[in-house]
Amino acid sequence: MHAEGQAARAALEDARERVASLLRCAAARVVFTSGATEAANTAVLSAAAERPGQPIVAAGVEHSCVLQAARRAGILLDLAVGTHGTVDLGRLEELLAGPELPALVNCQWANHEVGTVQPVTEAVLLCRERGVPVHVDAACAVGHVPVDLSVLDADFVSVSSHKLGGPPGIGALVVRRGVRLRPLLVGGAEERGRRAGGENVLGAVGFGAAAEELATSGTLAREMEEATRATGRILEAAAAMGGVMVLGERQPAGRLPHIVCFGIDGVLGEGVLIALDRAGISVHSGSACSSEVLEPSPVLAAMGADPDSSLRVSVGWSTTDGDVDALVSELPRVVARLRSLGKGRTGPRQAG
Repeated sequence: MHAEGQAARAALEDARERVASLLRCAAARVVFTSGATEAANTAVLSAAAERPGQPIVAAGVEHSCVLQAARRAGILLDLAVGTHGTVDLGRLEELLAGPELPALVNCQWANHEVGTVQPVTEAVLLCRERGVPVHVDAACAVGHVPVDLSVLDADFVSVSSHKLGGPPGIGALVVRRGVRLRPLLVGGAEERGRRAGGENVLGAVGFGAAAEELATSGTLAREMEEATRATGRILEAAAAMGGVMVLGERQPAGRLPHIVCFGIDGVLGEGVLIALDRAGISVHSGSACSSEVLEPSPVLAAMGADPDSSLRVSVGWSTTDGDVDALVSELPRVVARLRSLGKGRTGPRQAG
């Protein structure tokens, strides 16, 4: 009840209001977490505890935090995807019509590696018709495309601050009104008893500030336009090299504006990554050698693509025209040099 505590509480609740405003939902639905990974784990494990023994549905293109939490909880049913990484709604209908309803269906808003936007509204409607809870991982979508949770009737939505320009170490789980949430972390009454532990007030304030900027100043529309233009230039430069296959949805309307992923014939993505890094350009590859994991990208594997020849490029609020100029200038030289060495692979493999 002292003044310092009241000031901290006011700052925290003000941040919650700002995040809720961006997401277009009631502030009481927003539970602050350490990030989208914790939020997704909480959603999956809470739903599994509510319906013990029932399977959990997720596609192979979901983030690893969703898939690993689902496997830990019990039986995981695969939701198939097409070659662009889009979930198969027909398969979802089959799973919902089975003899045992799932404890939870997971459907990401958009993919974190190839940028494909999922038919999340349709998936949620199918689940709602059968009374099956649904979790939407919106970490890569929020702050990059409009997200209106007053329209999307999902039970759980996980969000990350750093993905939209806020500080790392803070995120949120948005819980539909009336849905019971079993806390992942226990031992305190913080977050209205839904997430124990001292609140990250500084992180929440930064999260709220970034959300407010995106929600009220026209920043989101401007950044979408700038990102679409930048990734369009990158795709044009990649296509001009020849032997390039876009991975994920090809049309701008079907993918996030700030992410492009493609496979490059005749080279390993790891080699391109290292060469670009030496030139001061940071990109990502789905190969196992390019990250801390020991296996290649499960997202690209689920799509039938070759992770070892892949390259993912993303832009953000701080990306300049000069940054894009550097990439589109350096990338063809790097690829040509690697191809001339004759040590690459044959082209990217993709089913269909």
